[in-house]
Amino acid sequence: MTAVIVKRRIGRLQMPSDARQKMIESAAVLLATRGLQATAFSDVLARSGAPRGSIYHHFPEGKDQLVEAAMELAGARALGVLDSVRGSPPKEVTRFFLDLWRAVLVRSDLRAGCAVLAVTVATDSPDLLGQAATIFRAWRGRLAELYEAGGMDADAGARLATTLVAASEGAVVVSRAEQSLAPFDQVAEQLLALSPAGKKRRRAAAGASTRT
Repeated sequence: MTAVIVKRRIGRLQMPSDARQKMIESAAVLLATRGLQATAFSDVLARSGAPRGSIYHHFPEGKDQLVEAAMELAGARALGVLDSVRGSPPKEVTRFFLDLWRAVLVRSDLRAGCAVLAVTVATDSPDLLGQAATIFRAWRGRLAELYEAGGMDADAGARLATTLVAASEGAVVVSRAEQSLAPFDQVAEQLLALSPAGKKRRRAAAGASTRT
């Protein structure tokens, strides 16, 4: 009996955290597909399955607090996956970043884009704009680091990182508007052409070249 009571209490303690995370994840998806103005608390609750009373428990400051958390999640996830190509040639880093966005378009049937951009173009909140700026700077900074690690000059890598973020964001928007992958693929081709292929690396043990 004691074990059952403890289990129930642990479950109740975990629920708020789970509910909050589900709401944040749901908000990120809705921002990417519907935009800021069309993302309401009721939609977040419906998608996440969280109880209505949990809204102001977890986000007492209102919608902007939830939106900021959703943006932070989207930004952190992009940074996390980018680390998987550290040490790769610049062209492969560019291709990887572009493939992430192309996958978003394909999986959503050209209905989803960038949650951070969605907030940027729709909000007049200095705090949310500041959060968006922080995320974009972090993306550009991480890409610049990866380009430098792949052999590029630091200044050239920083310029290419800015170009990649700005151009890919715009390409996603145009492809969604035209309901076609063609604009994105055309921009991707140009970005890849700007990215150095890098030198073939050799495995120390086998002496075999890795794919570039």
